[in-house]
Amino acid sequence: MYLLVIFLSSIIFFIPNLGKVHLFDWDEINFAESAREMIVTHNYHRVMINFQPFWEKPPLFFWLQAISMNMFGINEFAARLPNAVFGIITLLTLYFIGKKEKNAQFGFFWAMCYLGTILPYVYFKSGIIDPVFNYFIFLGIYFMFRAIKEPVMRRSMMYVAVAGTLIGLSNLTKGPVGLLMFLITFAAWFIFTRFKNFPGIKKILIFLVCFSVVTFFWFGAEVMANGFWFLKEFLSYQVELFRTPVAGHQEPIYYHFLVVFLGCFPISVLALPVLFRKNNEATNQFSLVMKILFWTVMILFTIVTTKIVHYSSLSYLPLSFIACLYIEKLLSGKKPAPYVLWILAFTGFVFSFLLTALPIAAEHPQWLISKLKDPVAIAALQLPVHWDGYEFMVGIFYFLGIITGLVIIARRKIQQGLLVLFYSTAIILFFYLVMVVPKIEAYSQGTVINFYKSIAGKDVYVTPVAFKSYAHYFYFEKPGPTRFNDEDSLMTGNIDKPAYFVVKITNDKFDSTCKDCKLISEGGGYRFYRREPKGKM
Repeated sequence: MYLLVIFLSSIIFFIPNLGKVHLFDWDEINFAESAREMIVTHNYHRVMINFQPFWEKPPLFFWLQAISMNMFGINEFAARLPNAVFGIITLLTLYFIGKKEKNAQFGFFWAMCYLGTILPYVYFKSGIIDPVFNYFIFLGIYFMFRAIKEPVMRRSMMYVAVAGTLIGLSNLTKGPVGLLMFLITFAAWFIFTRFKNFPGIKKILIFLVCFSVVTFFWFGAEVMANGFWFLKEFLSYQVELFRTPVAGHQEPIYYHFLVVFLGCFPISVLALPVLFRKNNEATNQFSLVMKILFWTVMILFTIVTTKIVHYSSLSYLPLSFIACLYIEKLLSGKKPAPYVLWILAFTGFVFSFLLTALPIAAEHPQWLISKLKDPVAIAALQLPVHWDGYEFMVGIFYFLGIITGLVIIARRKIQQGLLVLFYSTAIILFFYLVMVVPKIEAYSQGTVINFYKSIAGKDVYVTPVAFKSYAHYFYFEKPGPTRFNDEDSLMTGNIDKPAYFVVKITNDKFDSTCKDCKLISEGGGYRFYRREPKGKM
């Protein structure tokens, strides 16, 4: 019954409405465009953006998206489907690991924790790399743990091989950070256990061989085919992320702690009673590994200069396990700590208030407009987006669900209260992503994307001017490499076909730079221009 509930819940919540809203610039569109260009060029080996080498990411996630797009078409649903599928797989995996390390009930609530937590849920409905990347790292760490603890040598060696393969797959998904997280986690564990669990040389060699074989499948083949240039650029980019704030993503030192605490509601609160306590369960070394993994992620990405929300997303998996350790105590009869219930109620109120206020503010933007100074944002809020008028009620229902769950928990009906709490979060997110997010997206990027879609398939050039975006590649459906790629040549050069330009209304220099560009429309904080070719080239 546990397994059936998990499986059906994950399908119901993760699969529907994946294509309800446009892909978001940058990451979602960036990754989907790489997959689209693989399909267009039939080159599945080299990762590209704008049909130029893209060295920031390895190809495994783009392969998954390309498979999905070949099955369901090049669209938002196909781009997000791999994460939804991995969401289902992740919940089932948590159940089986929880059942193995604890019991079936623990595994069930571990899966429910992850289903009913804000950021993990949202990421499984997205087209970003991290859910797949995190799954491979987490499962690789688990199988290495099993290998070290397994007394039967043949089975232990098999687990080591699986761990090496999984970490290799993480390397093919996003790069060497997966191996780094794996090594730091086990180095810390060996130190804590005074190296009594340290694997022998045979296990280390098996791990390295399996990791290397999987990694060579792409990295090695790339070097053999095209030399070291691409690999050098890829590694340089990874180092640059660590050293400097790439693309302006420089945030305060507490950034990831704030993101995880708020974004992982409610499990971040449920984990508090266990997270900072010493592990007294001498027989449960897996709890120690999970705590080490959590702190490894948080500390490492606090040190990393480039800080982006999903960089710390690997911490969600061990955090959910730690929250389940507290849930396990509650299910065994421990009285809920009053401060936990109060923090859950207060944080739930804050989220409910924000979920309620956002559609009200968007539907009646006059107050927001009076406070804003950005002309682009002001113009976007003046777009005629249709609101039905009842979207704000989603936030109110969420608060009622949280309070209901907490009251039931306070009455010591722990199972029922927790399920109300987790399902309330999942249900509200499900409806919010359908009812509210598409309308918010209409303000933020809908005008621009609809413009790109209106000229999709035409034999023209199109480019944004003076701001970075990937949306024109994907939604214009750029067919292949073009003669002109830079905006300066398109604005002033002798072009061979019409060129379209997307310009923010704050760009005062465009009209004087592109004197023969004709304004064709304006909206949402953007102006859209067309330039005709003159004579023969």
